[in-house]
Amino acid sequence: MSIKPKELSKIGYTNDKARSIAQTLVSKHMKHASNKDVLDLLTHIKNQPEEYIKHETYGTLAALFLTKEESCDFQKFQLLQLKGQLTIYGSKEIDTNAKKQMEMAMTLPVSLQGALMPDAHSGYGLPIGGVLATNNAVIPYGVGMDIGCRMSLTIFAEDEKYLQRYSNPIKNALLNNTHFGMEGGLDFHQEHEVLDSPLFNETALLKKLHSKAAIQLGSSGSGNHFVEFGKIEIYENNSVNLPAGIYLSLLTHSGSRGLGAAVAQHYTKIAMEKCILPKEVKSLAWLDLDSQEGVEYWTSMNLAGEYAKACHDQIHRHLTKSLGITPLANVENHHNFAWKEHLPDGREVIVHRKGATPASEGTLGIIPGSMCTSGYLVRGKGVASALNSASHGAGRVASRQKARESMTNSAMKKILIESGVQLIGGSVEENPFAYKDIERVMFAQKELVSIEGKFTPSIVRMNKE
Repeated sequence: MSIKPKELSKIGYTNDKARSIAQTLVSKHMKHASNKDVLDLLTHIKNQPEEYIKHETYGTLAALFLTKEESCDFQKFQLLQLKGQLTIYGSKEIDTNAKKQMEMAMTLPVSLQGALMPDAHSGYGLPIGGVLATNNAVIPYGVGMDIGCRMSLTIFAEDEKYLQRYSNPIKNALLNNTHFGMEGGLDFHQEHEVLDSPLFNETALLKKLHSKAAIQLGSSGSGNHFVEFGKIEIYENNSVNLPAGIYLSLLTHSGSRGLGAAVAQHYTKIAMEKCILPKEVKSLAWLDLDSQEGVEYWTSMNLAGEYAKACHDQIHRHLTKSLGITPLANVENHHNFAWKEHLPDGREVIVHRKGATPASEGTLGIIPGSMCTSGYLVRGKGVASALNSASHGAGRVASRQKARESMTNSAMKKILIESGVQLIGGSVEENPFAYKDIERVMFAQKELVSIEGKFTPSIVRMNKE
């Protein structure tokens, strides 16, 4: 005999695989049974699968209905009412969608406190410029795709006249000692202790990524990443312990390259499988730091951060050596990362800064503008309501597509000439008008940081899209 899919559906065989196996079993082993006996048996197998799990004939079918509480590998969560403290800085500078994204992040059961920086704009999951403190949970997309994306500023003994006198050697050094683009790396051999880190042996994923990390060491990627020489005016009573004055300086912006992107993609997928959230916030799925996956991500994130720092170290070392210039001080900071910190009441939390600069009291950081506008050397004031954070830059005001549509190459060249900036590579996607006014952003966060120096770009290298 045969049995129809419709009959199987009526007794709870709604899964295509279950119906297919049932029909095969009926045609092979129940040819002479009545329709009622077949349906009764199949119903019993569905309702009492543990009685048939070891049965030679029906075991495979029974296994489809055997569910064990301990085998459930995911948890569903509902959002709560807006909870915890959310503070927005420079609200007038921030688009409505970014604010809504941050408000949604505050409804997660693990969220405790949040802040939105004045350079904020919409992102995937947590907005760019969003800072979120959680309870023993790390959100891969609260850190972002480019784990450990960071700034590094080296101040040299040479003065600003070096820029005009040696502009051609500087451009040649940038061409020969930096690499941009999604793939590949520098043409000469790279060595750095980060490649010997035992953390690369901690997981199968990190082992797999080691060779790519070696190739990409010292490179900068694409998008808004840059390597640029300029001048920096250091103010009186600064934290870098230099006499006030104007110095030659090198500023770089990039992250952990393919290593960080692969880690972010891998653990975001795991988080979304294990932490089931309503669709509007599903990308904010988290990993419990007591879980194996949470520990693995934390280890991988920290390695990616070390690697990002190593890339900056290499760029600065190679350019310094190539030009024969004398470094006096270096300031650097992550702005896509998560840290274990404490709230004023003593609770340990995980602080995610997705496009935000650490600004605890006395901490130095760099907040850049655009290829034609100033950046700033800052010292944090340690404001608790901002989760000890500040902006990571000027922040985009136009998407890459809108930037392409609203700016021509010739118009951008005119802007560069008027600003006294020489650009190697780059694209209209990164034109200065694609960004907010850095001066307005700095004004909006004057209670978060004090300014100790002003950087002005002169020779900039970026990826040519």
